[in-house]
Amino acid sequence: MKKINTLQIENLNKSYGKKSILNKFSLSCHTGEIIGIFGKNGTGKSTLLKCIFGTVRSDAVNIQINKENITPCKIITDRRIGYLPQDSFLPKEKKVRDIIPLMYPEGELQDKIFYAPNVYKIENRKAGQLSLGELRYIELLLLAHLDHQFLMLDEPFSMLQPLHKDWIKELLLSLREKKGIIITDHYYEDVLQVTDRNLLIKNGKPIKINTRKDLKDHGYLKRES
Repeated sequence: MKKINTLQIENLNKSYGKKSILNKFSLSCHTGEIIGIFGKNGTGKSTLLKCIFGTVRSDAVNIQINKENITPCKIITDRRIGYLPQDSFLPKEKKVRDIIPLMYPEGELQDKIFYAPNVYKIENRKAGQLSLGELRYIELLLLAHLDHQFLMLDEPFSMLQPLHKDWIKELLLSLREKKGIIITDHYYEDVLQVTDRNLLIKNGKPIKINTRKDLKDHGYLKRES
């Protein structure tokens, strides 16, 4: 039986000045599931991920992995949580085929990347020459094969062509068996196609979302006239 790892976030508070963004926000994620996080601009989607990963300091938070307390400042070195930000982290002047060995010195792991679907189409091009969809795909692919138990992805579908969205969806579904994944994105239809559970951030709190109708009922989507 495969071990199920659990990431537990409890009572996360974050304010900017007098404006409360996240108010005692709690979230759990298990390996084997993909969770979608929705919210209008400014409601704290990206802030949530950054507070968990430790790149933004929260006012208060309790983070546990498999019931072990871990402080946000140690998340990066702990290496159990991977984070894909909105901004690219790849060197623009290097070709994809030269970037892969930088992250994966071992031959076996390199092969997993080089022989992954669609990599042959982009491996001879510089990162700065890739389309946004190709760039997001190779970034996620590189991150996904590191030894993280959990992945947090900020806007992985934003502004991508349908073909590249499909690449990413297939990759995410293939990763779900071994990792717990948290996605924030405005492209809700794409998110709903791959997620097992969904939450909407409203007034700093999480609201359970099951269907597109729930997004309308809670004011995230406009009701059709």
